[in-house]
Amino acid sequence: MAVPKKKMSRSRTRRRKAQWKVARPTIARCSTCNAPHAPHRACSNCGNYNGREVIEAS
Repeated sequence: MAVPKKKMSRSRTRRRKAQWKVARPTIARCSTCNAPHAPHRACSNCGNYNGREVIEAS
């Protein structure tokens, strides 16, 4: 089992942990109704994906 030879300093540890950031979720716009939706997913508002209706909108 690997064991560190030296103690890692607090600043080095915290500098590494500071890179873990929460990314803002990406939002795409529907080409038909211009409603926001997740990319590569059918629009929940009108049911269109890639210019054609794939699910029946309610």
